[in-house]
Amino acid sequence: MTDESVRLTREGEVATLTLAHPKGAFGPATWREVPLALRELEGVRALIVRGERHFSVGLDVAATAPIIAPALGDPAKFRAVVDEMHAAIEGLAALPIPVIAAIDGWCIGAGLELAAACDLRLCSAGARFSLPEVKLGITADLGGLQRLPGLIGRGRAAHLALTGEPIDAQTAERWGLVTEVLPDADALYARAQDLAAHLAALPPRALEGTKRTLQGGLPHAESLAAAVEWNARHMTVDGLSAALKKA
Repeated sequence: MTDESVRLTREGEVATLTLAHPKGAFGPATWREVPLALRELEGVRALIVRGERHFSVGLDVAATAPIIAPALGDPAKFRAVVDEMHAAIEGLAALPIPVIAAIDGWCIGAGLELAAACDLRLCSAGARFSLPEVKLGITADLGGLQRLPGLIGRGRAAHLALTGEPIDAQTAERWGLVTEVLPDADALYARAQDLAAHLAALPPRALEGTKRTLQGGLPHAESLAAAVEWNARHMTVDGLSAALKKA
């Protein structure tokens, strides 16, 4: 794993994945390096995703265009190019541990789609969010249009995606895109660390089962059955006794 676009650090059972592209963007190296970083999470029980400066200003168009251009007009070739991007974001979403997006500065396009794949989103008061693909003549295709309606409702997701206009941190909190707004970047990252430490101390199987149920997208009855089956497979008498003692 290289440090060109991604940096993984660890403190105890909490890891931080820093999106460190010098432009604050996602270049071709980002999509290669994120999956490599995710393979290094053995023993980690909570993950924070943050940017070095901005969370992300989206794709590094100058670096990505030469890769995409030869595939235009050929759906199979284009899909092969985008599949690498999907693998990074879907791999993040599929982690069995809680993932917290700590968003400072701009969170644009692919950055917002990646943030939407995280379980929890916090931001600083200076954060800004945008899904501007329509202004570039394209349709967002990295999962944002699939995930955002479930997070903020179809109407608000449509507003973001169809207008391409940005929203501020306070609007993002009001809409439910983030659950907390912190005064500045230092307060944001401190809160993310505290929250990650709290999550890391909780029973991992319970967290994983909760994530799987929330993400399942199943009809109500099937989702209930899936949660019951998970508990039947993974709940233990010792774990239940320990939980009752803490209650």
